[in-house]
Amino acid sequence: ADTFMFEGHNTTASGLAWLFYNLACHPEHQQRCRQEVQELLASRDTADIQWEDLSQLPFTTMCIKESLRLHPPVTAVSRRCTEDIPLCDGRVIPKVAIPIPPRAICLMSIYGTHHNPELWPEPEVFDPLRFSPENSKGRSPASFIPFSAGPRNCIGQSFAMAEMKVVVALTLSQFMLRRDTARPPPRRKPELILRAEDGLWLLLEPL
Repeated sequence: ADTFMFEGHNTTASGLAWLFYNLACHPEHQQRCRQEVQELLASRDTADIQWEDLSQLPFTTMCIKESLRLHPPVTAVSRRCTEDIPLCDGRVIPKVAIPIPPRAICLMSIYGTHHNPELWPEPEVFDPLRFSPENSKGRSPASFIPFSAGPRNCIGQSFAMAEMKVVVALTLSQFMLRRDTARPPPRRKPELILRAEDGLWLLLEPL
């Protein structure tokens, strides 16, 4: 229960904050998300959004994923090796005659993976189209791991993604998000959860 609530709420709050900031900085993407929600719901009230609607928001989903790539709420995870593991290019640890040995605990940087220019060209650029079907072809699933990977990945990831889609739909249908230009760009503060040093300040204008 603790894992489910932590991953489904605390990290989601961080993910949403950075997502709203990214959309505020890119009004063209924000408007496209808003239009997608409006077209999907048509004459229905946004508050009546249903579970089956969430799978029909492809561009909004791309924006969420790109924000999670750029600002992963959890920046690193640890794993204990169960067998000898050579490094990806066949090298072993310098000055050691064996690969990473069993029972060694390794820290895997999610943030570093998501900002690796060999995997993500211009990694600091917010570009949701990285996650379009055509641009995702051939990409290793290990290059995008905001919820970790493998059999011990985050059990709350589906819940978190659903939460984010609902909150984005409800928010963008009522407000225009703008960055507070009176404040300097935020500085990332990696704690247990990725935060902004002095918070993320936005201006919300009712539609």
